[in-house]
Amino acid sequence: MPRGHLSYEERRTIAEGLLNGLAYAEIARRLGRPRSTVGREIARNGGPHGYRAAHAQRAAEWRARRRPSPVPGPPAATTDRRDPEAVRAFEELLTERLGGMPPMAARVLACLFTSDTGDLTVADLTERLRVSPASISKGVGYLELIGLIRRERDNRRERYVIDDEVWYHAWQVGARSMMMWAETVRVGVDVLGADTPAGRRLRTASRFFDLLSTDMALAAEHYRQTFAGDQDTAGE
Repeated sequence: MPRGHLSYEERRTIAEGLLNGLAYAEIARRLGRPRSTVGREIARNGGPHGYRAAHAQRAAEWRARRRPSPVPGPPAATTDRRDPEAVRAFEELLTERLGGMPPMAARVLACLFTSDTGDLTVADLTERLRVSPASISKGVGYLELIGLIRRERDNRRERYVIDDEVWYHAWQVGARSMMMWAETVRVGVDVLGADTPAGRRLRTASRFFDLLSTDMALAAEHYRQTFAGDQDTAGE
């Protein structure tokens, strides 16, 4: 199977496949790519109903331009002063607050977010979480699918990487979820009839999810405008 980033032509194939109602597995087969790659690409770029090849390509190019260069980790003395029990307690608290996702995915995300390097191998995660590699794989697969982490190869080892904008990506996932809810509920309005009590109830719900999706998208853009300059000058 080909490796590396998706090309614009591949993204057009994905868009055409979705338009024709093809399953993710079939689109992946036609591209010669893993299904997880296709699923992650669709999830982070509008979902099955909102995916657009041109938009996805621009987003990928933007991420490539903004990807930070590796920076040295903090001096050992800094981490040595940390209380291991306090760190573990915070990871548990963070995992608990991430209750909207599968438990193992939440634990993996908490570990990555609290690591100074922002990347860990399966061996690292297995040691820290004291679970089997198979359990780690399930958690990682979910996080990759929704675009919160990415996989990179370091010699023979794979590393799972989280960047500083993980919460922005998570917010985008939430906004797309609200949009999908709005679309789903609108189907119910057509099925049950807009003038029926059930139809009116669903129409109100659809408006709610539409408004929430729009507000979340505006909040994400506000974040970009507010903090982009800080990130550009962080290393100066």
